[in-house]
Amino acid sequence: MKTSKSRVDELRREIARHDKLYYEKNKPVISDREYDRLVKELESLERAHPELASPDSPTQRVGGQPRKEFKTIRHLVPMLSIENTYSKDEVAEFDQRVRKGLGNAPYEYVLEPKIDGVSLSLSYEKGKLVYAATRGDGQFGDDVTQNVKTIKEIPVALKGGAPDRIDVRGEVFMPHGKFIAINREKKENGEELFANPRNAAAGSLKLLDSELVARRGLHFYAHGGVGFPEKMFETHFQLLGFFKKAGMPVNPHFYLCRDVEALFKLCDRWQNERPPLDYDIDGLVIKVNSLIQERLLGSTNKSPRWVIAYKFPAQRAKTRLLDILVQVGRTGVLTPVACLEPVFLAGTTVSRATLHNEDEIRRLDLKIGDAVMIEKSGEIIPQVVEVLKGKRTGCEKSFSMPKRCPVCGEAVSREAEEVAVRCVSIGCKAQLKGRLLHFASRRAMDIEGLGDALVDQLVDGDRIHDVADIYSLNREALAGLERMGSKSAENLMVQIEKSKKNELARLVYGLGIRHVGIAAARLLARHFETMGKLAGAAQEDLQGINSIGGVIALSVEDFFKKKENRKVIEKLKKAGISMRQPKKESGASLAGQTFVLTGMLESFTRDEAAQAIMDRGGRVSSSVSKKTSAVITGADPGSKLDDAKKLGVKVLAEEEFKKLLK
Repeated sequence: MKTSKSRVDELRREIARHDKLYYEKNKPVISDREYDRLVKELESLERAHPELASPDSPTQRVGGQPRKEFKTIRHLVPMLSIENTYSKDEVAEFDQRVRKGLGNAPYEYVLEPKIDGVSLSLSYEKGKLVYAATRGDGQFGDDVTQNVKTIKEIPVALKGGAPDRIDVRGEVFMPHGKFIAINREKKENGEELFANPRNAAAGSLKLLDSELVARRGLHFYAHGGVGFPEKMFETHFQLLGFFKKAGMPVNPHFYLCRDVEALFKLCDRWQNERPPLDYDIDGLVIKVNSLIQERLLGSTNKSPRWVIAYKFPAQRAKTRLLDILVQVGRTGVLTPVACLEPVFLAGTTVSRATLHNEDEIRRLDLKIGDAVMIEKSGEIIPQVVEVLKGKRTGCEKSFSMPKRCPVCGEAVSREAEEVAVRCVSIGCKAQLKGRLLHFASRRAMDIEGLGDALVDQLVDGDRIHDVADIYSLNREALAGLERMGSKSAENLMVQIEKSKKNELARLVYGLGIRHVGIAAARLLARHFETMGKLAGAAQEDLQGINSIGGVIALSVEDFFKKKENRKVIEKLKKAGISMRQPKKESGASLAGQTFVLTGMLESFTRDEAAQAIMDRGGRVSSSVSKKTSAVITGADPGSKLDDAKKLGVKVLAEEEFKKLLK
């Protein structure tokens, strides 16, 4: 009993950790199958020992907690999770339960692709979209209405005869093309990349700026509904047909199956010969077609009894872990990589697999020399999913993450509540390409012409070792590079020279200090005025600045404590880079006021408008509240204009904004 209780507690802690990583941080470190195994083990123990059951157990609830940044909405009908199966035998068992639950009455199924995205509920009243909410914990979700309104294919009003009330349930996802483009942009800016489209969709839906969400290119497919009059639809197939007529997007791949044999044929076809799709799926969803029969079958606390997900079986292979190497990404994250005895898996020979992070190695109790099982599901990178501890000989070696960066030798750090170990040295070559691209980007030092191809040549040719070395380049050296003639070299040198006169805020942002975006860089530059004062500021001094919190303050202090970073800043100073923030003569006419920008301005870029406000002592926010002084609108304003009207916040056109700046 004592052993069982200990294991139950351990499982609950482990599952809670993975729930937080998946639902709140959008950074899962184990496969769905591995997660389901943990949950099933916990369910088994709770059934064997009912006295250990608890209403707050992960077996009794769904997903993660709503986020404090968003208003919380209670779902009209709970958003439950779908039970997963991984074999035809389990699907057959589900079919038997359905047959028994319906007393052998005839029934049929609808089969749809299981999109690997983010669950969403759209509430319509009198045909009008009232709000949109994430699943959250199943009972309560985050109000993401303004963000969802940026998904153009979601209708704000349903066509045709809509019921007085209907909550449309579906999946938000990011197409592969958009995912690749966003990660390419993140890479150029030296930012951490999204692991997969599901994480990208989840992260985008939770952004606090709706205009940023609009640029993420999210899509939505409806797959169900609740809250409508029971007599309105008899079958799920009819409901999908209604969605199509009402202008609600529905996945074109859905099928009616008269019996389980037809179901298995379709499962085989999709598993082996699925059509080309521009989005991720990880299986198929099987639903009883009759809505009356769905209600008869009912639900458990966690899952409906009338639906199941058939996850495509992940392909596995046994091999041996020969070594663990540590790679350093362009954002400084140290990632352990498994070096394996080559093994053929899912059409390719695999010799390496991701281990995610140090916590995952500990969870697996993985040692160098272990026999392991690796898994590859769909397009996922191979990963180690199991250690075959019974095969151990005693010669296996434990692994620990290095205390110093394996590339540059500088000390690494790990922030509280993060799994990532990072090298924060500005001179680290592994991060150098990403840092150079960020340093030269438009919002930073704005060095036009210093792009991917040139940066690759400069770093790979050992011509640049840190961002300060940009200013040691000359026309002759540049002109000799591939696809860089004398004219291109001359143009780039002009850009490099021009960047020396940039204000301090651009330089601070360009240094790529973790957590310091352009707005924070401007606040820091305006407050301290010189690089010397900023570099010498203590955490408490930094936190004393309005809108600079503890996370940013600690990151800035740590950055300037690094000897390597101070060396680079000294090189920049010697190269003639401006280390001062020019004082504006515009005074503090907007002191104490907060503004929100929306739409396209004719006379300013978004950055220029924000800078003009801050130069006059004002503050720029990404969201509208009752405390907002005014919303400044340009062409094609977003949802922030609607928010301003609802809250009675003053709205200024561009010409009025210009007068305000005089």
